[in-house]
Amino acid sequence: MLMLPCVVYFIVFCYTPMYGVLIAFKSFKINLGILGSPWVGLQWFNEFINSMFFFRLIRNTLMISFYSLLFGFPAPILFALTLNELKDGLLKRGVQTICYFPHFISTVIVVGILFMFLSPTDGIINITLQRFGFSTHNFMQDAKWFRTIYIGSGIWQGFGWGSIIYMGAISGIDPQLYDAATIDGAGRLQKIKYLTFPSIKPVIVTLLILNIGSLFSVGSDKIILMYSPATFETADVISTYIYRRGILGGDYSYSAAIGLFNSMINFTLLATANFISKKVFETSLW
Repeated sequence: MLMLPCVVYFIVFCYTPMYGVLIAFKSFKINLGILGSPWVGLQWFNEFINSMFFFRLIRNTLMISFYSLLFGFPAPILFALTLNELKDGLLKRGVQTICYFPHFISTVIVVGILFMFLSPTDGIINITLQRFGFSTHNFMQDAKWFRTIYIGSGIWQGFGWGSIIYMGAISGIDPQLYDAATIDGAGRLQKIKYLTFPSIKPVIVTLLILNIGSLFSVGSDKIILMYSPATFETADVISTYIYRRGILGGDYSYSAAIGLFNSMINFTLLATANFISKKVFETSLW
């Protein structure tokens, strides 16, 4: 009985909507419905793969996800390890509160702050550059800076909140192990290297597998708020392209096919990462 609401939730909101995937293989007409629309097979998949935007979308999606994983994934781990070295008190609680706070700021507000800070006329960044003798620059309209701004702001917004799960794993380590390490003459770095880090490695590997499984899933909301036609070259990803073709353009079958294509790639990456992790680290999701 306790599990029933959860099971019903997943059936109604996760499994039942899968029926709609059929439109990826049909020329969907609203007046005909999903079943009444004519079948077109893999037409939309072929059209997407052969389109002029295919390689740009794959490249941008992969690069943003890869750099986010490369720089963003270790950030909460390092923060949790550092925070664990602080003694419980006002300083530790204050640092935690300050670093958790950005997670609760709306994405719209975060992007608004970015536009204010990086404004070419009165933004604090350009004002600082001017005072040091450099010329101003419109960062938000420069395609070369888009990935740096997107990934950097994402790390700032999420590293504190992301460290909670690692702090929880660290808190589960037996304090007697640290006492024994101290008696054996281990310093702080040695305790981190030989005790703390190995103890939380299963959690790290599990989250890494999940992150690899979503490597091709870059959220569209923040990018839509940040990008412009001037930055499409580096900012346009699969999810934003689906938004423009599906929501704005009404091309539901084509956008559904792209979404299904994206999901299949993510599933393949997840299964591959899980297999490699099981062989190498003896830790896996299944």
